[in-house]
Amino acid sequence: DGMNILFIIVDDLRPVLGCYGDKLVKSPNIDQLASHSIVFSNAYAQQAVCAPSRVSFLTGRRPDTTRLYDFYSYWRVHAGNYSTMPQYFKENGYMTLSVGKVFHPGVSSNYSDDYPYSWSIPPFHPSTEKHENDKTCRGKDGKLYMNLVCPVDVTEMPEGTLPDIQSTEEAMRLLNVMKTNRQKFFLAVGYHKPHIPLRYPQEFLKLYPLENITLAPDPWVPKKLPSVAYNPWMDIRQREDVEALNVSFPYGPLPDDFQRQIRQSYYAAVSYVDVQIGLLLNALDNEGLSNNTIVVFTADHGWSLGEHGEWAKYSNFDVATRVPLMFYVPGVTSSLVSKGARVFPYLDPFSHIGGSAPQGQSKKVVELVSLFPTLAELAGLQVPPVCPEMSFGVALCTEGTSIVHYFNVSEGQVKEGKKGCGDTDRCFNEESVAFSQYPRPADTPQWNSDKPKLKDIRIMGYSMRTIDYRYTVWVQFDPNNFSANFKNIHAGELYMMENDPNQDFNIYNSTSHGWFFKKLLH
Repeated sequence: DGMNILFIIVDDLRPVLGCYGDKLVKSPNIDQLASHSIVFSNAYAQQAVCAPSRVSFLTGRRPDTTRLYDFYSYWRVHAGNYSTMPQYFKENGYMTLSVGKVFHPGVSSNYSDDYPYSWSIPPFHPSTEKHENDKTCRGKDGKLYMNLVCPVDVTEMPEGTLPDIQSTEEAMRLLNVMKTNRQKFFLAVGYHKPHIPLRYPQEFLKLYPLENITLAPDPWVPKKLPSVAYNPWMDIRQREDVEALNVSFPYGPLPDDFQRQIRQSYYAAVSYVDVQIGLLLNALDNEGLSNNTIVVFTADHGWSLGEHGEWAKYSNFDVATRVPLMFYVPGVTSSLVSKGARVFPYLDPFSHIGGSAPQGQSKKVVELVSLFPTLAELAGLQVPPVCPEMSFGVALCTEGTSIVHYFNVSEGQVKEGKKGCGDTDRCFNEESVAFSQYPRPADTPQWNSDKPKLKDIRIMGYSMRTIDYRYTVWVQFDPNNFSANFKNIHAGELYMMENDPNQDFNIYNSTSHGWFFKKLLH
């Protein structure tokens, strides 16, 4: 028999959610999911850009093993014929289904979202996806533009809908088919928003009056930030509304009022996606699947909203690497419901008042590369073995480790496993660490610093995050043989979380960091 899996992945969503303590956002449906889930408050992506992050967590391998740091290669050809998480479930008798943006489309998933390896039927893409970058944003002059900030009247949109609405409808249809056919399924649903353009139904602006929107707490470029660490947000600059502001490259700040508009639209887009997820989870209830379906909710990486004078992703800061991550496991994270009872009634963000606390929360630092072994273990499948040091020739293995042992929920709190931990091996590894990395073409910000092509990468920033600090070294990198030279350090960053939670005061040059360096190399 076994559990179904509903895997929800949101594009560019940082944890601005009620269940993560955000006071401004309206995210009642994701918060309701959290109230039945274990929520990880310190989860990190392995590279803060779409294709490399997705290929990493879908294969359970780090970017240095997928060899994908850009958008332009397919791991099975370029690195190794690695099995993916959906492929593993498919080989274990699951119907595997992909809706929306799960793999990054294009060459990095073989122009097929890795079908037929990963999926039982061809992946579904919303028909309106192709209009994503059309001129559909109405300016003050009534003309249509290709803007960053893009609230729209959905009835005026091509086909009268938007991609995420179509994806929700298709996912609901598939849930019904699976239920009718009594088919065990792994359904991955990838939402596009809040990825740019920030295009969403305009009514969601009503939730966020501009006067309630603040700037980032640290909207300036930190004095001691190495120039190699800065991302110049080229994709934002290329939108017509930003272009019109004539901001200087690379550090010129956006005007305050426009920063507020971006932040307002990001929040509005999050609430729009929350509604889609509410409808999807409500359908799970309607089909009577809430008692035998594990729900995982996460994002491919975060998105900077003006912190450090930066926008978008493309960096090693928490704002770019940290993601929401929660697991609903019926009978484990929440008690089973009686037949007909609802776990996920739809909540309307326009009328719903009051939040709900997460069922259990873990502060353990975890990585998205651990999703594959974790989901295998939760589903009762054999957990793929840990990869050997060199694993290019190994089809099935994982560089993450299952985090199911952190799920020990009691009295709504998760035990932090320090005392009375039976498994000595796990006790021994007392400090959890997340590794992220980001490539750069040069020491100073260039037009291609955000997304350098493989052949142009000269420096790799390797970053290590624990509960107490973030430590990053930017080292020489040779794209011809994929080698990093840790003897040639171009720059370094060290932030101590306790007194610098926003990572504004780099103390790398005033600290002896041999200890951190050894740990990073390990």
